Amino acid sequence: MNRVENISKYFGGLKAVDNVSINIDKGSITGLIGPNGAGKTTLFNIIAGLYTPSAGRVFLDGEEITGLKPHQLFKKGLLRTFQIAHEFSRLSVTENLMMVPGGQSGENLVNAWFRRAEVEQEEQAIHDKAMEVIDFLNLDHIANELAGNLSGGQKKLLELGRTMMVDARVVFLDEVGAGVNRTLLREVGDAIIKLNQDQGYTFCMIEHDMEFIGRMCDPVICMAEGAVLAEGTAEQVQNNEDVIEAYLGRGLKNKDLAARSKVQA
Repeated sequence: MNRVENISKYFGGLKAVDNVSINIDKGSITGLIGPNGAGKTTLFNIIAGLYTPSAGRVFLDGEEITGLKPHQLFKKGLLRTFQIAHEFSRLSVTENLMMVPGGQSGENLVNAWFRRAEVEQEEQAIHDKAMEVIDFLNLDHIANELAGNLSGGQKKLLELGRTMMVDARVVFLDEVGAGVNRTLLREVGDAIIKLNQDQGYTFCMIEHDMEFIGRMCDPVICMAEGAVLAEGTAEQVQNNEDVIEAYLGRGLKNKDLAARSKVQA
């Protein structure tokens, strides 16, 4: 069980996250939605070690990880992607993937000079792994393309590929659909589902596309004003009167929310 307990975060007098407790079940694809200012990204940043909570605790498979830094969480298999992809624009897709594993022998000058065979063997293994990832994500046609030349959707696939280069346990996806056309978004979704079902990845995603959330996620958690507002299946959350009011204002019918394939997150 991965969970946060009674997490709060203050920025001066502003309470961005207010006593939030959620579970992210192992093997699930959990959706996190809510209007602007709901506290979703702040909560992600706390879990991923970018912010220290003002109160509360974070657990990964029962181990408390509150306050650990991103590189420490990376080693434990907790990874986070960003709404705006963070690729090495002047490296190829393959090279971007090969950059991910930490502690490579070739990073040590002594090894590079005196243990060259070992370094080359390790680099070959990493290259082989990168090619497996590229094949899995159907990126063979752009394997040698500079990452800076990729489309928004291709960059999101590359970000997902990076999580496959290490032993990821839980992956937090921040608006994976942002700037992605519908065709590529379906490919991204297919890859996430395959990783979840075939390799046991656990995902939690912030997303604004309700159609995508409905296809991908169970459960769905809605936040508003820094707190958890509702939790359930995508249909249950979409039809929750409090959720509808948070997004669209009081008095609108349930179908008005469900009919909108995109809402602000």
